[in-house]
Amino acid sequence: MKVIVIGSGFGGLSAAALLAQKGVDVKVFEKNESPGGRASVHTDKGYTFDMGPSWYLMPDIFERFFSRFGKTTEDFFELKRLDPSYRMYFGADRSVDIHSDIEENYRLFDSFEDDGAEKLKRYLESAKEKYELAVNELLYHDYEKLGDMFNRRLMKEGRKLNVFQNLDKFVSKHFESKEAKRVVEYSIGFLGGAPNNTPSFYHMMSHIDITMGVFYPEGGMRKVADSIYRLSEELGVEYCFNEPVEEIMFEGDKAVGVRTSQGTYEADIVIVNADYAHSEMDLVPDNLRTYSEKYWKKRVLAPSALVAYVGVNKKFDAFDHHTLFLDDDWEEGFDQLFNPKKAAWPDKPSYYVNVPSRTDTTAAPEGCDTLFILVPLAPGIEDTEARRDAFLEKILDDIAVKIGEDIRPYIETKRIFALEDFKDRYNALRGTSLGLAHTLLQTAIWRPAHRSKKSPNLYYTGGYTHPGIGVPMVLIASTIVADRISDELGL
Repeated sequence: MKVIVIGSGFGGLSAAALLAQKGVDVKVFEKNESPGGRASVHTDKGYTFDMGPSWYLMPDIFERFFSRFGKTTEDFFELKRLDPSYRMYFGADRSVDIHSDIEENYRLFDSFEDDGAEKLKRYLESAKEKYELAVNELLYHDYEKLGDMFNRRLMKEGRKLNVFQNLDKFVSKHFESKEAKRVVEYSIGFLGGAPNNTPSFYHMMSHIDITMGVFYPEGGMRKVADSIYRLSEELGVEYCFNEPVEEIMFEGDKAVGVRTSQGTYEADIVIVNADYAHSEMDLVPDNLRTYSEKYWKKRVLAPSALVAYVGVNKKFDAFDHHTLFLDDDWEEGFDQLFNPKKAAWPDKPSYYVNVPSRTDTTAAPEGCDTLFILVPLAPGIEDTEARRDAFLEKILDDIAVKIGEDIRPYIETKRIFALEDFKDRYNALRGTSLGLAHTLLQTAIWRPAHRSKKSPNLYYTGGYTHPGIGVPMVLIASTIVADRISDELGL
């Protein structure tokens, strides 16, 4: 049994490892020079940057994945729980730290509003309930037809999900202060959504980051990707880098292999971890596409981003490992991200600065810092070198105001990555950095399918599919796909 996997992001790496463990002959083709997909690495002048994912959340999902191989995360990397979990700036007036000690967070919420601690306790209890329901009943299930969502357990518990209420309205029923609302709503950015277009049951994210905690794997997220890569190689997976797939080959409706820039290769099954829309529109013939060009044009995409990888020869105490700068009028910012009529380079952006050198001494030379500056942008907007350079200057101006010091005199290395780079390096639809947002009609069965509806042996994994965006979700998606293939083949 031969399986070809297109793309070596977390989805491709994990699907390859899971199937190789079953004795399947797996070959992975990757258009870029190294494994990891968006979890690529940039190095310059002694500074090392994770180019993509930077938050390690949901440690239980990682443990569950590695347990499939009789291993734990400790067999591959050391985890450190961050404290503070993250720092948050509210405009230029105030910053707060969210801690690993829940009691400190209760006291913080009491400073936000009357009975803030009690309100947070109730909110987190609800978030925990939704998370446990999701992990036990929702996330690891495949959804091909509407009936798959209506098993007895889901019918009984589903009423608790408040599926028709958006997150912003749900949060407003629990908290009054701007600060409290921002703390529990910001994490929806991990799902590429906005509080007013994301179902309220995703408030489980607050249980994930406030209660379960934020972690850092020694060596960065690249270490996690490399761990799965090495594990899969030990199981016999073969990797072909710098070899983009140019066509999925078919006989009738059956996928029989791929044509790459260097030759043709046969397969019994093809699994796609490349960008879903690109794969369907560019690699599959018209008559075998599950989704049309019109379908993709109607999807609500998660934002793109401008990411600046900046090395500075000074440490700035105003930054923590994770630091968020939230504009006072962030509603307008979300409107510019998700309203196609208002899509533009933002006037008053909220943004995020990751400083892994706070935790990882290998990320920067001694006495220096690596800064990963990420500003969400609307997908599909015009991206030119002049525009991105001017925009970064605007962000650096804002940072100087917020932290009281200009970082520019200390910059030793700088690289900007934006929409056109996401398109070029990852074939990302309209330059999105994440994929599809988690709106109600883009959740579970309403996300693109794991298996082609036109070809019985063509499968998809990654952030476009259920359960969605984020490294833990992608590991689950590959588990669903690998288990389905294993079951159908009787492995």
